[in-house]
Amino acid sequence: MAHSLGYTIRKWMRLRKEMSFGFYLTDFLFRRILRQNSNVSWAIHHTSTIHSPEKIKRGRNVYPGDSPGVYINAYNGISIGDYTNIGPDVGLLSVNHDFIDNDRPQEAAPISIGRFCWVGKGANILPSVILGDFTIVGAGAVVTQSFTEGYCVIAGNPARKIRDLNQQECLEFAANKAT
Repeated sequence: MAHSLGYTIRKWMRLRKEMSFGFYLTDFLFRRILRQNSNVSWAIHHTSTIHSPEKIKRGRNVYPGDSPGVYINAYNGISIGDYTNIGPDVGLLSVNHDFIDNDRPQEAAPISIGRFCWVGKGANILPSVILGDFTIVGAGAVVTQSFTEGYCVIAGNPARKIRDLNQQECLEFAANKAT
């Protein structure tokens, strides 16, 4: 009985099954009462910060900032594809500042992260970077250039490709996930 009641409540409130009620309670306290990240329209961890959330395009099952310590500045825009995971302490920085006047932001192309990507703990993705589908960003990587082809693992500072993924296996996984 309790299991089905919990399922019904989660479905009615559109809560994700992998997140605890405590996560949502803390999110409510920080976003709705204390007004921290109040303009973010999805639940995020109370230690995460998101600037310009209205400039973030999210795919299915994507919740940037639900891991602790995430910093996102979407001033120039960020697009994140379906089923992409963003780990703890990740930085997504779509804007840089003028070298002389750090109050003046520099225009740049938006960051684009493909479908089924995984950004590991402590990674930083800098302005104008494009990551193709199934790109895995290793923990602590600093991504300064694009990897548009996807289906790879990148790591290091600056990030470089360290492994290719089997594209057919990735596509089969994606097809099964969609059903």
